[in-house]
Amino acid sequence: MKLAVVILNWNGKQLLEQFVPSVITYSQKADIYVADNASTDDSVAFLKQQFPQVRIIQNRTNDGYAKGYNEALKHIEADIFCLLNSDIEVTKNWLAPIITEFQTNSNTAIIQPKILDFKKKSHFEYAGAAGGFIDKYGYPFCRGRIFDTIEKDNQQYDDTKTIFWASGACLFIRKSTFETLNGFDESYFAHFEEIDLCWRAFNAGYITKYIGTSTVYHVGGATLNALNPKKTYLNFRNSLFTITKNAHGFLFGIIITRLVLDGIVAIKFLFSLKFKHITAILKAHFSFYAHLNTLLKQRYQLPKKKHYYKTKSIVWSYFIKKRYHY
Repeated sequence: MKLAVVILNWNGKQLLEQFVPSVITYSQKADIYVADNASTDDSVAFLKQQFPQVRIIQNRTNDGYAKGYNEALKHIEADIFCLLNSDIEVTKNWLAPIITEFQTNSNTAIIQPKILDFKKKSHFEYAGAAGGFIDKYGYPFCRGRIFDTIEKDNQQYDDTKTIFWASGACLFIRKSTFETLNGFDESYFAHFEEIDLCWRAFNAGYITKYIGTSTVYHVGGATLNALNPKKTYLNFRNSLFTITKNAHGFLFGIIITRLVLDGIVAIKFLFSLKFKHITAILKAHFSFYAHLNTLLKQRYQLPKKKHYYKTKSIVWSYFIKKRYHY
């Protein structure tokens, strides 16, 4: 089984310098690639000089995570792709349980390892933690992380479990599955594209799993900080895109409820004096309306929708019922 570890880079020389060594050291059974999104720093020259064993794919433009990977993966021959953020430190034997799962269970199409916080290694990391789920209204949450509550890793999630979505920070996927699903939706640019991919995979009958015996450490926010309004814009917009395309049930009711909930979040930003984030939410909604016809066409073209949520409203559960853990 041929595995390719593919790191997407954009002006990330310092991250490559810091984290590529661990990938090289602990990924001897894999081919290692860096897909460069038209960096304007000297990332590519640095890689060629310092890590000649790393193969480089140079995209002509910076079109974000979604198109960046779509373009790069066309040039890679492998059975399994590992899409790895440039700000991740991997660990000894991180690949072994992943490869075993793919070899043992042909129905497993996508896998995520345990993702811990590089800056606080005793705790889970926000983007993925111990595997992702989603509520009826499109709000994602994870085992080990619900909204801003982050759990300490006490080996409570050292298991293998079927999950709903795997984090794009470290996502393994069969090449055949990626191609069947036509890759990422390039209109997303970045954020939520992995949830959309996993949701489409779920509706098509594929299985996504979490493997808790494989561990990586993620810095998080190294390319786009959580305080950046652009991140707020992309998360809200792309979340609405994803629900419209993939959600099972009465779509109009789901969307209306979601718009109300987003309004409540905007009020929260108002009281926090985060006015740029309010503007970002408004822009996200206007972009959603502008794309609605296209999204509805995609909805009817995609596989039959399935029941997708275990928790009707994670917002209600967390903020009203005070349930802070999975």
